[in-house]
Amino acid sequence: MKLLNGSELAGFIKQRQARQARAIRQSGGSAPRLAIVQTKDDPAINKYVSLKKAYGGDIGAEVTLCKTGQGKAAGLLNELSGDKSVHGIIVQLPLARPEETDRLVNLIAPAKDVDGLGQKSPWPAAAPTAINWLLAGYNVELRGVKILIVGKGRLVGLPLYKLWRDAGLDVTAADETTQGLKELTLAARIIVTAAGRPRLITPDMLRPDSIVIDAGTSSEDGRLVGDLDPAVYDRHDLSLTPPIGGVGPLTVAALFDNLLRAA
Repeated sequence: MKLLNGSELAGFIKQRQARQARAIRQSGGSAPRLAIVQTKDDPAINKYVSLKKAYGGDIGAEVTLCKTGQGKAAGLLNELSGDKSVHGIIVQLPLARPEETDRLVNLIAPAKDVDGLGQKSPWPAAAPTAINWLLAGYNVELRGVKILIVGKGRLVGLPLYKLWRDAGLDVTAADETTQGLKELTLAARIIVTAAGRPRLITPDMLRPDSIVIDAGTSSEDGRLVGDLDPAVYDRHDLSLTPPIGGVGPLTVAALFDNLLRAA
């Protein structure tokens, strides 16, 4: 088994970003500042928020956590969009009422939408960028192979599918309700799973030499878990992201890459 370790790659990116943030401050600018609007209290969400705050501190960026009810989020986003001291704004997803995601994300001033989720954001979406970085870092060729994305969520599956489809890759999108999911996974050489369903992908669903990126996140018994069944890691003929330190660290790095460019 080959582990695709995003933490190692993120470490190199973090060093470069720390130099960039220092250069911004030394040139007379203020420290890059990210505002995180959080409307839902959830162990998985809280974990990712804490990772972003720690990462920002490591590179010399300011991270402000703004907790509010979902009903008050629109007003807060408008206020932050007009605050010149704030360079980047994200809405921490998922929301308790996910049907409001598009409306709230698109209230962020496009230049400050560093998650890249709004319709007019000039920045690339962080999670797809992270997955591209990870695969490029391990010299994984995307052209000429079948690719399957499991999950059509706003953060990972949908933007990644659009990115790869528009690049002319042979990519299919499915989710946990798709009929014949096992047949699709067995036919794919590269699988990105981002459904947020623990143990969704089991060992018998993967062909030998598959490359599997687990970008799913959910909470189970107070722990953050992905979509892969733990038994998948007993197979020695696969390339996999580890349970901890796969896509997550690079997603945070991609977010702060956008912030530094916005500052």
